[in-house]
Amino acid sequence: MNTVMIVEDSMTDMELLTLYLQEEGLSVMPARSGEDAQARLQQQKPDLIVLDVILPGQSGFQLCRQLKSDPQTKSIPIVLCSTKNTEVDKQWGKMGGADAYLAKPVNRDKLLDTIRRFI
Repeated sequence: MNTVMIVEDSMTDMELLTLYLQEEGLSVMPARSGEDAQARLQQQKPDLIVLDVILPGQSGFQLCRQLKSDPQTKSIPIVLCSTKNTEVDKQWGKMGGADAYLAKPVNRDKLLDTIRRFI
């Protein structure tokens, strides 16, 4: 079973994304912040990371750059997922190494199609 880490501080969004992924037969690793995600990544490497941009502490953009520059995590696909939906935001995500960028509210089919492209 493939595992997806969801880094999301909103309980509502976390529950919705978890439901979508579990209905698809994926295992979910939740993380509430960038720091939480990094600690969990020391224990287990997921097949893909769905990463919110606006997080407490370090932003999703910052975490994405860190993960893509770390030899231990650089090969894990990262899908940024945010209410920040301008072309500039998408460009920042791409420059930081994100593999895809989805706008909230997340469309279930688009999310699952994007995940299927990478795992």
